[in-house]
Amino acid sequence: MEQQMDKDLQSLQQARTLALTAKKAQKKFSEYSQEQIDKIVSAMAEAGASMAERLAKMAVEETGFGKYEDKVIKNLFASKAVYEYIKDMKTTGIIREDSANKILEIASPVGVVAALIPSTNPTSTTIYKALISVKAGNAIVFSPHPAAVGCIVETARMLNETAVKMGAPEGLISCMDMPTIEGSKELMGHKDVSLILATGGSALVKAAYSSGTPALGVGPGNVPAFIERTAHIPTAIKRIMDSKTFDNGTICASEQAIVTETCIDEAVKKEIRKQGGYFLSGEEIAKVARVVTKAGGGLNPKIVGQPVKRIAEMAGIEIPTHVRVLLCTQEGVGKEYPFSMEKLCPILAYYIEEDWHKACERCIELLDYGGLGHSLVIHSENEEIIREFALKKPVNRILVNTSSSHGAIGATTNLAPSLTLGCGTIGGSATSDNVTPMHLINIKRMVYGVKEVEDLTYEKSDSYAKEVETITRLVLEQLKIIQGGI
Repeated sequence: MEQQMDKDLQSLQQARTLALTAKKAQKKFSEYSQEQIDKIVSAMAEAGASMAERLAKMAVEETGFGKYEDKVIKNLFASKAVYEYIKDMKTTGIIREDSANKILEIASPVGVVAALIPSTNPTSTTIYKALISVKAGNAIVFSPHPAAVGCIVETARMLNETAVKMGAPEGLISCMDMPTIEGSKELMGHKDVSLILATGGSALVKAAYSSGTPALGVGPGNVPAFIERTAHIPTAIKRIMDSKTFDNGTICASEQAIVTETCIDEAVKKEIRKQGGYFLSGEEIAKVARVVTKAGGGLNPKIVGQPVKRIAEMAGIEIPTHVRVLLCTQEGVGKEYPFSMEKLCPILAYYIEEDWHKACERCIELLDYGGLGHSLVIHSENEEIIREFALKKPVNRILVNTSSSHGAIGATTNLAPSLTLGCGTIGGSATSDNVTPMHLINIKRMVYGVKEVEDLTYEKSDSYAKEVETITRLVLEQLKIIQGGI
């Protein structure tokens, strides 16, 4: 107990020290030109790419989550794709001048960013957050998930070393190596921290928003994938399989349920089986359900990022060697249907609905159970139905004919490449965007007067004038009635 108290105290002190050091470093960094910042960011991106394989190996060995090969791709995405998107952004000084309207926009950094990093995507998220924070002129302090301290600390160390070699102040990028709940809370609420970038579970994101410091958080996904009757079924299934098996489903944007129509149900199932899907039946359903959830409810962390073979062993069932994804047909959504929640592993719920209207309702039900504001996928060639889905769904990313894991982060779509996907107010987030450096700056606006006070007259429309005339007449008539009564 005393040892735990010592660790908490050390963590608290470390959070304070790193925040103070970051504040001093950022004060110096705020004087850097756009050219100086860009050279540092370029070198950081190159370093991230060069270390992609080693960091991926460290992440898998430390956490036990995901696939080494896919984590390499994620590290390269965070380094290369993110950099290519942000490299030409103006993030300091005058970033826009509108001479016609006499408005000048001037960017300034927010200051020190506290970045909470998950164990599911530890090194890639660290690279990404460091790049966008430094590009915006900020310092960043990482608070790692306890299950991924080693690989996150090493990633931050490497990025800071690279930045300092390129002329950045020491301490611009730092990381807690003794993370505790108390230490993370201290960092988030520290007076020198200006903004929190929170990626993780609902409790963590809620804590970020409750800290008193402005925050950008990411909630859970529980992404439904609707296969509509006009879809090219083999391609739709390929995209879903590619997405759900990528890094063993650890990206929060990965599909969690397939919803399809009765008229194509058999064709969809046939293609799923052909491409490595396995539908659970009989006692298998109950056995897998027991390992999906914890005794007190909620997702069992032991299955996160695990391959189907390992999950089958945990459940005590046998599956063919070629199986890539486990599926279970569900009749409803909620606690009594454990496959209907977000499952960060290669397991999918499967729903059959009468038509696209019913499918639409089912998708909303799934999102309401744990994915509001995040993402939804539709595989279809019917543009009218696609647009109906887009208008009705309570999400901020409607992905059409693409893999959800890759499409939502901007790898297979033209969304901003990002590993922090805002869920909007409906999902408890302050933004609905894929977060970029532009979310990490303050923008001052210098404006010139274009009118004098005496010029502030506005012509009333004919309908407005008639309305005023009618109201005036009615008021006068009522006054006459009242006076007559008196």
